[in-house]
Amino acid sequence: MRKFRQKYYDLFSRFYDRFIAMHSSGKQGSIKEFFVEKAGIRSGDKILDICTGTGSLISYLKERAGDEGMVVGLDFSTGMLLAASGKTADTKGVWLVQADVAALPFKKNVFHAATCAHAFYELHENDQRNCLMEIRRVLAQGRPFAMMEHDVPRKPLIRILFHIRLMSMGFSKAMRILRHERRMLENYFSRVEKFNTDTGRSKIYVCR
Repeated sequence: MRKFRQKYYDLFSRFYDRFIAMHSSGKQGSIKEFFVEKAGIRSGDKILDICTGTGSLISYLKERAGDEGMVVGLDFSTGMLLAASGKTADTKGVWLVQADVAALPFKKNVFHAATCAHAFYELHENDQRNCLMEIRRVLAQGRPFAMMEHDVPRKPLIRILFHIRLMSMGFSKAMRILRHERRMLENYFSRVEKFNTDTGRSKIYVCR
């Protein structure tokens, strides 16, 4: 199953950016800036971007962290990381790591922030739980985990694509998470805040 999913995302990496752009109606720049602002990233921070995909968020994270900051983009898909490397090759202080989010290869308390944009729903249920425990382990005390996800799309075609995407983790489980995501996050973090983007089509959770 893991190899199948890796091959799926290796293929999806060729279309991922276009899918996200279709869903977000061309406002990706402002949405990402809003997300990074809400994530509470400071100059000099060490940031972990899990399920980094094609690395579309990395430049925004690095700009916020400044010259002294560092961004680690982590994904298990070779195809996604190859796409990300093309975007970040000339950016200092960026590292791409191929690893499993359910078993992060880092010591505890080493990151000042962790982010995940438009990817968490696709993790299987056990991986989600293990991932949240791992994020809590690698974050410095009191520092944030910020997660951005799509709300269910209004347009029929994009809604169909959204549901197909969720099927990769099991549709019934995905819909259960959609209905109870805040409660799930509160099992691992004592403070969970929700924000909506200006388009109303994405939501942001900031957890501490």
